[in-house]
Amino acid sequence: MHGELLCERGRTALTIAASAGFAATAAGEIVSGVRGAPLVADLVVGVLGCALVPLLFRWPVSSAVVLMVLTAFVPTATPPASVGVVQIARRGPLAVAVGVAAAGVAGHLVRGLWRPTPGLPYEWWVVLVVLGHAALVGGGALAEARRQLILSLTERARRAEAEQGRRIAEARAAERTRIAREMHDVLAHRLSLLATYAGALEYRPDSSPERIAQAAGVIRATVHQALNELRDVIALLRDTDEDPDGPLPTLAGLSELVEESRAVGTPVEVRDTLDAAAVPGATGRTAYRVLQEALTNARKHAPGSPVRVELGGAPGARLRIVVSNPVSGAAPGPGGGVGLVGLTERVRLAGGRLDHGAVAGEFRLAAELPWPA
Repeated sequence: MHGELLCERGRTALTIAASAGFAATAAGEIVSGVRGAPLVADLVVGVLGCALVPLLFRWPVSSAVVLMVLTAFVPTATPPASVGVVQIARRGPLAVAVGVAAAGVAGHLVRGLWRPTPGLPYEWWVVLVVLGHAALVGGGALAEARRQLILSLTERARRAEAEQGRRIAEARAAERTRIAREMHDVLAHRLSLLATYAGALEYRPDSSPERIAQAAGVIRATVHQALNELRDVIALLRDTDEDPDGPLPTLAGLSELVEESRAVGTPVEVRDTLDAAAVPGATGRTAYRVLQEALTNARKHAPGSPVRVELGGAPGARLRIVVSNPVSGAAPGPGGGVGLVGLTERVRLAGGRLDHGAVAGEFRLAAELPWPA
């Protein structure tokens, strides 16, 4: 539809240009004293030439050749013929345009012999005709080259816009995946604590009121912390510049993470040679999530078993994390293994490496993260 509209506009514009040239030429003929049959012939053939202009879009070469032939008889055919040369130069191969222009030159030279222009020598007429048709071919070719350039730039802009849209969509998908991992890390850790305390209340109904009250308090505090952390993660989805209510977790919160596991009956031994304050923020957050997932898995799959945590590394080297615990025969909880898959991908995206598996009756999780100097 758009192409048809442009074609119709071009046909109309060329017809108007040819008609305006015809009218100007006819007026010049009248002013120069042409009367009678020659004037009638000029007008009739000129109108015929203008009528042929729209056909240049359907039968360009044949219509242009007819226009060139008409120029051998009357000067009023020159404007439509000139439009025909330009149109052929724009739409056809250069060789075809040169051939059509040569036919136009021949027609004008023939007319110059039997109907010369008063006051203009024939030699100058030849020069003007040749130069004029050369200019028409060059102008048409230049206009077509400019049109093609504009089309090319438009297509490049369209492709660049489509590529930009694709990159934005990929970035959004990656961000949603990252947030999903963040929500899993947060909720899995807190919910494992809740499951541990709820299980203790279920299987030890004979506990003293003080211990029941203590367990209920821990459950309440854990739920509150889970809601706060979940709200912080959801805040990342908002299109605002607001920061979450609290700072994102880093290695500075390791002691609190360990105490939470010890509070539910999981002995945790920590060997830490790191300067947590020197660890970059992004690396520290990833390390925190590694430790959080490791302690969560230990509580789920080996409840009550001792856990050993080793941290080491230095700027310019790598931050190393090793978490190990005895393998237990406890059945894995819902979603078992999903957290490690997401955690492995998270560490990989951070430029690190994570390995895990059972060796000699012990489950071992080892991670290495880059630590720029």
